[in-house]
Order: sequence, then C-alpha cells, then structure tokens
Amino acid sequence: MGWLNSADLVRLGCFASVLGIMALAETLWPRRLLRVRRGLRWWNNLALVALDALVVRFLIPLGAVGAALLAEENGWGLFRYLALPGWLGAVLAVVALDLVIYLQHVLFHAVPALWRLHMVHHADLDVDASTGLRFHPLEIVLSMGIKIGAVLLLGAPAVGVMFFEVLLNATSLFNHGNLNLPAWLDRCVRLVLVTPDMHRVHHSALPRETNSNFGFNLSWWDYLLGTYRGQPARGHDEMTIGLEQFRDERVERLHWMLALPFVGDTGDYPVNRSERPPPGERAPAQSASTERERVPIC
Repeated sequence: MGWLNSADLVRLGCFASVLGIMALAETLWPRRLLRVRRGLRWWNNLALVALDALVVRFLIPLGAVGAALLAEENGWGLFRYLALPGWLGAVLAVVALDLVIYLQHVLFHAVPALWRLHMVHHADLDVDASTGLRFHPLEIVLSMGIKIGAVLLLGAPAVGVMFFEVLLNATSLFNHGNLNLPAWLDRCVRLVLVTPDMHRVHHSALPRETNSNFGFNLSWWDYLLGTYRGQPARGHDEMTIGLEQFRDERVERLHWMLALPFVGDTGDYPVNRSERPPPGERAPAQSASTERERVPIC
C-alpha cells in the first residue's frame, strides 16, 4: 500500500507540474488563436478529469502499478521467463505499454461503439493542454482495464509501469498543447516523441486526418505502421479542429460531454467508414508530400 501511495503522489506531483508549465507556455507562445473561451473549456475539462479520477479510484482501486506489484508477487507474465535485468525490464515495459496504447487508440477509432466514447475527446473545438485530460469516464475505465491486462500479461516491473504512467500523462499534456515550437525543434523532437504539431493533425475535422497520428507518447508506431501524416492539408492556422457534426459550444460543457456518447451522431469518422465531403464540396486535392510525409529529418 505504501508503494501505491508513493506512486500516486509522484503521478499527481508530475501531473500538476507539467499542467502548470504547459498553461504558462501556451499563454506565452500560443500556436493558434482559440475559438472558445479558455476559462469555459479548462473548467469543464478539469471537472471531467476529476470525475474520471474518482470513477477509476472507486471501480479499479488496484490501478496499473498495483497490477504490476501483484504480478511480481505471484511470478506472472512474460518477463518472468526472460530473466531480464531490472532496468531492461523497465525500459521494455515502457515501450511495450506504449505500443498497447497506440493499438488501443486505433481500436477506439475503428469500432463505432468505442468511437462513441472517444469522440468526447475529439469534439473539443480547440486543442490545448486541457484537451489531453478530456476523456469520457467509460473510456478511462476501459483503457485502464486494457492497461492492467497488458501489465499482467507482460509481468511488467512496477517501477517501469509507474514511469510509463507519469510519462504518458506528461506527454499527453505536452502533445495536446497549443504551443508554438520552432520548426527545427519540432522536426527533431518528433523523431522520438509526438509533438503538438504532429498530434494536432489528429484533431482535424477531416476524417482522413483524424484517422492518422495515433501515437500519444512515442512517435515510432505511426512511422512504422503507416499512420503518420506530417501536416494538415489546410495548414495549422486554417485547419478546423473538432468534429464536423459538433460545432456548438455546448460540447464544451461537462453534462454534454457525459451525454455525448449516447445522444451524438458518430459521423463518418470510424476507420471502417469512407469519408464523404459536405454536399456540393469536393474533397481538396492532396499532394503526396502532404498526405504522407516521410519521417522528418532533423
């Protein structure tokens, strides 16, 4: 129990620190003009993440770190048979769990029932650090269940799982940030980590762009698995953020976020559906370099 309490304190401290840093950085070096009042969005997005934390604490008090401790105590998981050094097991756990999160993200875009939950995240009319907190409680519970299953299957070391949890929270706040990084720095960072410009493409209202750049932490999976898209077709300043079927500020309010999966239209966003341009409008022609850029060279 002491281990779990320490892990929770570390996660909370890192979360609060990174959130504060990102809020300040977005104020000093914004990438885009925000469409919706920042106070409205932050208040409701923070309220949602607080509700998520309460739901997870009540339904799954063990958490991912607790599952790792349980696996260590009982000798469960693949890593037990590999006899890995502790540091190597921790590193491999971070990489393996990041791949699991990538695949889970693709799954939530591919299955219409899961997309209903995930579109709460995408319905945000702007993208900034607070968007990285905006997930429906049911999605958070399912995500935690998948993560715990992966931890038990791998037998991932508890220290590696804790580091992954901290890293995932921090990078989610960073890559959703409305932060204007110099182009050269963005190119270098996205060789390893997902940058704000890289992930913002994923929040485009165009389905073909929404269904790209699924990585949350490591950028490698998008490069290796063919889901990388370098830039939005209309550029970062002109691109439309959010979902085509939700253009009303109501989607920024907590009660609408909670109800959205049950009353909202899924649109043409699930991966297994084809994109239809709006009536009377042809889809803009795309150059090969815009559609699928090569891995950036720093």
